[in-house]
Amino acid sequence: QVQLVESGGGLVQAGGSLTLSCVRSRTIFSINAMGWYRQAPGKERESVATIAGGGRRYYADSVKGRFTISNDNAKNTVYLQMNSLKPEDTAVYYCAALSNLTPRYWGRGTQVTVSS
Repeated sequence: QVQLVESGGGLVQAGGSLTLSCVRSRTIFSINAMGWYRQAPGKERESVATIAGGGRRYYADSVKGRFTISNDNAKNTVYLQMNSLKPEDTAVYYCAALSNLTPRYWGRGTQVTVSS
């Protein structure tokens, strides 16, 4: 089992920035990527950003150029730097540990609210 704990959410005005953090309890051999997902009210959960082996990064089109995912293996922590936030970025953001790009473990989520 892997426990994932997110932090850093909050209320921010449009155009502002937030940095989310996700600390994982331990490293598992089968987990080869980390990702951030989000779910807005009434919508399905969607992938926002993924970081895999070799530093490969993938982003949803809606956040490209604004969000940056990074990983600090020494701290077992993955970050999501979010800039130029928009009201449509409002959602609960979840951290996930992935195996072959499939989520295997989830955090409980952190709320991000962007006011206009």
